[in-house]
Amino acid sequence: MTVVTKPQAAPLRRLPGVEGIWVFVAADMAMFAILFVSFMQGRLAEPALFEASRQTLDVNFGGINTLILLTSSWLVALGVVAVRQGRAERLPALLAAALACGLAFMVSKAIEYGGKLAAGITMLTNDFYMFYFTLTGIHLFHVTAGNVVLVVLWVKARNGAFTQDNCVTLECGATYWHMVDLLWIMLFPLLYLLR
Repeated sequence: MTVVTKPQAAPLRRLPGVEGIWVFVAADMAMFAILFVSFMQGRLAEPALFEASRQTLDVNFGGINTLILLTSSWLVALGVVAVRQGRAERLPALLAAALACGLAFMVSKAIEYGGKLAAGITMLTNDFYMFYFTLTGIHLFHVTAGNVVLVVLWVKARNGAFTQDNCVTLECGATYWHMVDLLWIMLFPLLYLLR
């Protein structure tokens, strides 16, 4: 007698987290897209001013900040994968390292801002710097909020809150943190590299 079995259905794929986090990410990205378009319009209107101002930015700071945030996002992703694979005990250390990267970004940005302010450069200096301080300032606010999220996730992880069957909150926090990283990946070339 031959036994006929139904083929196993592939597990349903889903977006990480809940729908609300994706609505938030889409709205935030749309706001930044409007700011990016405004920046490009300003650059087209005053190319010499924007280029001269761009050259005063330290590409090394921008590059280091990019590496810091990419590393932080990678650590958060490793944490989510660890929980999904049943190794939640790894999560607190990974989140702590990601948080350290987030704090390093904030320190680096403070040093960069301090240098600009010491040189007498503010957001009122010209249109480029208005965009520079506005875009990076809003992003820095996002990084600060992301660091708070990472602290909350770290506390929950230390208390054993996340398991293979219960990681939606972790996924939401990771999604937000990846958005912060993605925004910087767009800001860095736009402000520091675009000629």
